[in-house]
Amino acid sequence: MKTSHLLPLLFFLITTSSTVVLRFTNQDEPKDDINRKNLIANGLGITPPMGWNHFSCNIDEKMIRETADALVSSGLVKLGYHYVNINDCWAELTRDYKGNLVAKKSTFPSGIRALADYVHSKGLKLGIYSDTGYFTCSNTMPGSLGLEEQDAKTFASWGIDYLEYDNCSNGEIKPTTRGDMHLALWGAKVGNSWRTTQDISDTWESMISRADVNEVYADFARPGGWNGKQLQIFYIFLDDVLY
Repeated sequence: MKTSHLLPLLFFLITTSSTVVLRFTNQDEPKDDINRKNLIANGLGITPPMGWNHFSCNIDEKMIRETADALVSSGLVKLGYHYVNINDCWAELTRDYKGNLVAKKSTFPSGIRALADYVHSKGLKLGIYSDTGYFTCSNTMPGSLGLEEQDAKTFASWGIDYLEYDNCSNGEIKPTTRGDMHLALWGAKVGNSWRTTQDISDTWESMISRADVNEVYADFARPGGWNGKQLQIFYIFLDDVLY
């Protein structure tokens, strides 16, 4: 093949839980169509992701295992609640000698790979958390700044299905200039879901206000990419325990 034949093509790197895939797209296609096709082509986010997410440093592998068990025993998994997501504070403050993230020994002694295997054995998916900066928002574990590809490969090797990527401690570094554009306006170019609101709290007013904000950006949500409303909070009874 002549080199000139490659010029109309763009490379898109798609990371999944098990492999890294290169996909070719034609540069002559409308950009919106290219973005949408890429999001759908990676097989993720065809429907809105639903599940359980823990937002606190009070987290350990026992809680994750028990939550996975509860999603199955309650029947919620049959309704589409497939994700069990670890938020911040899961890693040691110091990376290993190869620069890899390390699960916190006091709270995740079995390691993330073993935890992912357990969650997958229940027919569920495991999510994890990282950050664009030097540290995550809790300042208790490293962010991925400068080590993005290495961390992505680590997550893939562990069998991670979902990555929440936050934006703290980045030294005001901006990967590209977008002015004041809201994330919903460009999120579909880089991910299957994007944050659209500030943190939510467990009050009716907080939940309704997040719904009002997302009404403005509703048209940007569709198969392959969704507005993330910082997670709706609700209470359910699982085996007589309030969650």
